[in-house]
Amino acid sequence: MSDTIFDKIIRREIPADIVYEDNDVLAFRDIHPQAPVHVLFIPKKSFATLNDVGEADAPLLGKLLLAAAAYAKREGFAEAGYRCVINCNKGGGQTVYHLHVHLLAGKQMPERMA
Repeated sequence: MSDTIFDKIIRREIPADIVYEDNDVLAFRDIHPQAPVHVLFIPKKSFATLNDVGEADAPLLGKLLLAAAAYAKREGFAEAGYRCVINCNKGGGQTVYHLHVHLLAGKQMPERMA
């Protein structure tokens, strides 16, 4: 797999507005936000897409979602609502090939995804 911008953020080779970090997960504000709150949660272990994750990686995927939910609660918008999105491959809208979860909040989200 190629070295992505997210790998460089994990190694602190390029700056990011980091809002959460533990041993397995890093989260930072998206530089092109699609909502007032747009945070990316990434595993420190690199997977290009969701298709590249195996059964043994299920706990790590759970940690990504739990970190997103904890952030929403901590920042006070969990009850109002938020959306978590994983894009997979070009047809799914993925542009950086390092698995990541988009947390979007702070505006009314459409009921259906286009």
